[in-house]
Amino acid sequence: MTVAQSLRLSAKAATAADIAPAIVNQTQPAATATEAVIEIYAAAVNPSDVKAALGSMPQAVWPRTPGRDFAGRVIAGPEDWVGQDVWGTGGDLGVTRDGTHARYLVLPVSALSRKPKSVSVAAAATVGVPFITANEGLRRAGLKGEGQTLIVFGSNGKVGQAAVQLATRAGAQVIGVERGSSQYRGHASSAVTAFDAQDPDLVQKLLDATGGRGADIAYNTVGSPYFETALATLAIGGTQILISTIERNVSFDILAFYRRNLQMLGVDSLKLSVTQCAQVLNQLLPGFDDGSLKAFEVDESSLIPLSGAADAYRKVLSGSMDRVVLAP
Repeated sequence: MTVAQSLRLSAKAATAADIAPAIVNQTQPAATATEAVIEIYAAAVNPSDVKAALGSMPQAVWPRTPGRDFAGRVIAGPEDWVGQDVWGTGGDLGVTRDGTHARYLVLPVSALSRKPKSVSVAAAATVGVPFITANEGLRRAGLKGEGQTLIVFGSNGKVGQAAVQLATRAGAQVIGVERGSSQYRGHASSAVTAFDAQDPDLVQKLLDATGGRGADIAYNTVGSPYFETALATLAIGGTQILISTIERNVSFDILAFYRRNLQMLGVDSLKLSVTQCAQVLNQLLPGFDDGSLKAFEVDESSLIPLSGAADAYRKVLSGSMDRVVLAP
């Protein structure tokens, strides 16, 4: 039997400095009739992976192997899947079941999704959490495309870029907001106007950019710092999507909120299983095949062996804009 390695967390870490996943030997597992074994070639480190290591996920099971996103190859399972390159993610991976920061991963066959041939292995491992989160928010907020306007707060972040890609691909007009920058730095299917979040006239400029109407959807990837601005720049009947926050409590004008028929929508991609995420990736696959959607580039310096996992986790927690990927 082939022996490889995986990361193992025995309990939550008290602080970021204490994150020190053990490296343990991992024997190639066997697959049941309804399972497949995947050899992991690349696995991204997401902020949620680090937060899970710090005990922020109350549903977490210990001990466990962390990690949500992956790209690899099926090496055991149904004959028609063996040898296929796959990618994926899941809110249960690395939280309630062993995750992707390992050489081998066992999944239900229903959780398999073909990796697009045009996307490198390392880049494919970065797609899961950002695109699943962005897609779930836009789906629930009623993204249709042409005729709609979106403002993406934190547009240069990974979920922000994924939201811009999905919305412009659908035909919507997209406006970006980013702290310290008035330039959108990601891929898009149409031009994206961007504004610096520190501009004192930001609200008025956003309203002007929407013809005074406001946005149908405000995708707030940061939370409290943009909360008030997002509400102020929504059109009547508009929706603010929230996926994270810095401050837990915010105040707002309830009277104005209901008189403008506004909505708030919370999205936690941890609620989506690896099988549900595979279904979403299958729906997005044509976009990656035709180039209207693009994975994130991974610099060679951000490809890290399992032995460097602790430093990789701390790098992500520090807010690094690079996509950090483990290469088991």
